[in-house]
Amino acid sequence: MKLFVGLGNPGSKYAQNRHNIGFMVLDRIAGDHGFSPWRRKFQGQISEGRLGGEKIALLKPETFMNLSGQSVGEAMRFYKLAPGDVTVFHDELDLAPGKCRVKKGGGHAGHNGLRSIHQHITPEYNRVRLGIGHPGRKELVARYVLHDFAKADQDWLDDLLRGISDGADELARGDTGRFMNAVALRTAPPRSSTTKPVAKKPAKPAPEPEDTRTALQKLADKFK
Repeated sequence: MKLFVGLGNPGSKYAQNRHNIGFMVLDRIAGDHGFSPWRRKFQGQISEGRLGGEKIALLKPETFMNLSGQSVGEAMRFYKLAPGDVTVFHDELDLAPGKCRVKKGGGHAGHNGLRSIHQHITPEYNRVRLGIGHPGRKELVARYVLHDFAKADQDWLDDLLRGISDGADELARGDTGRFMNAVALRTAPPRSSTTKPVAKKPAKPAPEPEDTRTALQKLADKFK
């Protein structure tokens, strides 16, 4: 069994915030793959189903972002999982909007949700980093992540969520290469060829057959 965790803040006030992209991912996976209805457990919302032959629990902590590790640790202990069985989906300021990267272990880079998870289960879990871009200045970060996605973001956001859902089976199997390919097919689909066909030169007219008539026959043909 594996645990997929989406990070965010509970309540309708935060539902469309950039900080809640982890919740959005789990909602898309649950809806697309026929998971069970959400129910309250482990200080969060839990839904269960199967991906790629693996039993998967989806968890949306409701402890607010800064205490996410409490919920994750409780669920992990209940299911008797190791940190490597946990995959966390979270917003990433250091990636351009719509970009997606997979990572295992490492630092939390100041992300308070990850900081809390580090404290409760160690850093040795898997992460799917979801790019939301950076506002440009450090003092603008808090307002930026707690603000709703702009209308201009909706197309790339939908493509990203669809791509992650498309590749969820592969991610559950541990095949991150195929997972990233599935995401890329949505977020950066191959372009059709723009090479113009070479124009064909018009065919030369066939030469007219040689006139072998005698002068007398030519004259007679004029009066036919």
